[in-house]
Amino acid sequence: MNTELKKAKILFVEDDPNLSMVLTDYLEMIGYQVDHAQDGVEGLQYYLSGKYDLLILDIMMPKKDGFTLAGDVRKQNETVPIIFLTAKNMKEDRIRGFQVGCDDYLTKPFSTEELSLRIKAILKRCYAGDDFEEETTEVFTIGSFNFDSSNMLLTNDDEERRLTRKESGLLRLLCLNINDILPRDVALETIWGDNDYFIGRSMDVFITKLRKYLSTDPDVKITNVHGVGFKLEVAGATTAEVVN
Repeated sequence: MNTELKKAKILFVEDDPNLSMVLTDYLEMIGYQVDHAQDGVEGLQYYLSGKYDLLILDIMMPKKDGFTLAGDVRKQNETVPIIFLTAKNMKEDRIRGFQVGCDDYLTKPFSTEELSLRIKAILKRCYAGDDFEEETTEVFTIGSFNFDSSNMLLTNDDEERRLTRKESGLLRLLCLNINDILPRDVALETIWGDNDYFIGRSMDVFITKLRKYLSTDPDVKITNVHGVGFKLEVAGATTAEVVN
């Protein structure tokens, strides 16, 4: 067995810029090497010029859709695992996806945790003889607070609070954009999978809860940038900390 640990390398092909940014950042934060392509043609160019352990392909893309791209890949490599992402939930699409050789299929919206678990299962199944690095645990420092997003725990010297899945997901996105704007539509589409008025009002309730949880530290605040999004402002912070 390999004694050296290596990072699994993922080719992620997705044309939605917001989703691409969020998922690429997330996959890199938990320990994967990621190349992102914005359409099927560019995706094939990346694939032919690199070596990847797993492919994540959106289905509906310009220039070349995910099914066609997967078919091109299968002509070169019959075994590299493929996960399809799609906004559709049609039986015919699922059947076609497996017919062209995908290993798994995720329908949007999905949680980053679900994607992570499916990636781990596929890598373990397809590369039983290889030792990949384990995912890192995300721990963000937010002023006097520590936020363990993997276990959905927010702690400081006085208390430990277990967050709900949506609270944790929203706070994680804010942490990834510390002192920068998190657009409303990115948060809504990533966590709730939709961007309508009523879901937006629901997210505002979650923002209010997070403000309350963080209110004991005067150096931490969540501000509303009217009509644009939210900003987690932390005095002296520039990046998120991620530890094993």
